[in-house]
Amino acid sequence: MQWFHTVLALTLTAILFHGCAFSRGTLGDDINAEAVNSIKKGVTTKAEVLTSLGAPDRVLPLNGRDVYQYYRYDGKVGSLLLIIVNFSRVSIKGDDLFVMLNQSGIVEDVIWSKRTENLEFRFWPFGD
Repeated sequence: MQWFHTVLALTLTAILFHGCAFSRGTLGDDINAEAVNSIKKGVTTKAEVLTSLGAPDRVLPLNGRDVYQYYRYDGKVGSLLLIIVNFSRVSIKGDDLFVMLNQSGIVEDVIWSKRTENLEFRFWPFGD
């Protein structure tokens, strides 16, 4: 009889706690910190930006100026896969760089945020 209870407990555990999965994805290329730091407001030209950073992911027109956007997004998913119900937790962070060029093609401003460095897998689907 003890053997039956053990087999039953293992079977129920295998059915209820079927598995877990982790996945990760990125969109865009890494933004080179040295290239960003080399950009000087009022000095760096459009050609120099394109040479050091490459083609922008997006060009936004803004009151006669061009804004070059470079981005990289990092996403991580932890999932608890059960027979009856599944839980997933998605974490997404992004690095964004905006380079604003005046009508003469000279850099007016640079805005950069880098948030993907400490992105963690969060497995538990409820709360923090």
